[in-house]
Amino acid sequence: MPWTTRDTMSLKEEFVALARQPGSNKRELCRRFSISPQTAYKWIERYEAQGQSGLQEKSRRPATSPKLTPAA
Repeated sequence: MPWTTRDTMSLKEEFVALARQPGSNKRELCRRFSISPQTAYKWIERYEAQGQSGLQEKSRRPATSPKLTPAA
């Protein structure tokens, strides 16, 4: 029996597609996909604002570091 391998992006896309259907139970989908409701609503909002590119992982690195020690 072959293992089913799925990447994170395809799982996010599947979740968002199911969650956007009329009458979908988002909490049940969260349990099925093992994600928190906060994460689910974040993915849905990003998808609606930016499309598929909104589901890409975002960097957590700060834009600036004002207290960074100078290289010299």
